[in-house]
Amino acid sequence: MAQSDFLYPENPKRRQEVNRLHQQLLDCLSDSFNVTNKLTEVLNMHLGCRLASIEMKRDGTIKENCDIIIQAILKIQKELQKVDEALKDKLEPTLYRKLQDIKERETEKIAIVQKVISVILGEATSAASAVAVKLVGSSVTTGIINKLVTVLAQIGASLLGSIGVAVLGLGIDMIVRAILGAVEKTQLQAAIKSYEKHLVEFKSASEKYNHAITEVTNTVKQQMK
Repeated sequence: MAQSDFLYPENPKRRQEVNRLHQQLLDCLSDSFNVTNKLTEVLNMHLGCRLASIEMKRDGTIKENCDIIIQAILKIQKELQKVDEALKDKLEPTLYRKLQDIKERETEKIAIVQKVISVILGEATSAASAVAVKLVGSSVTTGIINKLVTVLAQIGASLLGSIGVAVLGLGIDMIVRAILGAVEKTQLQAAIKSYEKHLVEFKSASEKYNHAITEVTNTVKQQMK
């Protein structure tokens, strides 16, 4: 038991809690890497993009890994912007507006995109049209992706950003030392609050992101049957 534990008997529990929260944060990060790679694969296969997959930097910090995901998403958004601009250019204004209308049926939107997708991509597939509708014509999906980027940036800029992702292989006392550095262990409670605050937003954003991209991949599979 650390000497400060005699003065602060709750510290052992707090160290356990910091460890648990750190693992949850890494789980969310890992999920975001996997989902981003799924999205990249879909775009490369159906919209002719040439995006690279990403990997978690195991010897890096939380901020470095947040930045890897953010940069990948920004590249994805740039590709989607190109598709959006092409659709706006090739479609009649009334048809383009229908793509942005949340009340319009998805099947109708896919049919609209199908009219011009061959001009944009050089070939026409219902799967490509579905991807375009799901990712370009959906303000909901766009909002979910933007929210994840915002949350990742906040985490990277927070106290947690400088923490290494690989500290879980260490003992709990070593984890706490790696997380807090020279900070007194009396501040464990502050570290816990920081983790809890960011985890609430990150879990929510990560789950919505996962759900949205899974919906895209499921729609593509249906179109390919």
